[in-house]
Amino acid sequence: MDPQRLDDRQLLAAHVAGDPEAFALIFQRHRDRLWAVALRTLKDPEEAADALQEAMISAFRRAEGFRGEAQVTTWLHRIVVNACLDRIRRNAVRRTEPLPEQGEADPALAGAGGQEDRLEREQLRLGVIEALAQINADQRAAIVLVDMEGYSVEEAATMLGCAPGTVKSRCSRGRARLAPLLQDLRQVV
Repeated sequence: MDPQRLDDRQLLAAHVAGDPEAFALIFQRHRDRLWAVALRTLKDPEEAADALQEAMISAFRRAEGFRGEAQVTTWLHRIVVNACLDRIRRNAVRRTEPLPEQGEADPALAGAGGQEDRLEREQLRLGVIEALAQINADQRAAIVLVDMEGYSVEEAATMLGCAPGTVKSRCSRGRARLAPLLQDLRQVV
């Protein structure tokens, strides 16, 4: 049977059974969203790459422990978010924020427009990144998953390993903390 036609659960079962290609296909299917979650949570491409790599190694090794209570993608997102939160906690001692590279832009904000539009979008992007860096890591993870990645509160709760009410609370508190930090950016939009 063609591995491309298997769903995620079947591929994970094949991986556990010893198929050397199955896990790579799962990762290939979900890498863009997993990368986006890691990058938005950590705000540093190097840290995000390291967290994503750690998460995928962990998922690869612990695949036989997957109970099937959630979708495979939800399970993977939870592992990535946990790896990101672990890195945030480990790095809390050496709190530094790298400056973004000149011309670095978020593809979601890229588009047609003049130099002035690009500068405004870049200012907005940097302002949002800076504001996110100033809120609690748990609140940031909830906001990234719900508000930026579009997951439901229930899906985010599964990924974060907490109750839906906790995700709602973290989002609410995080948004309240972000509002004054983003006040000046409203003029840009």
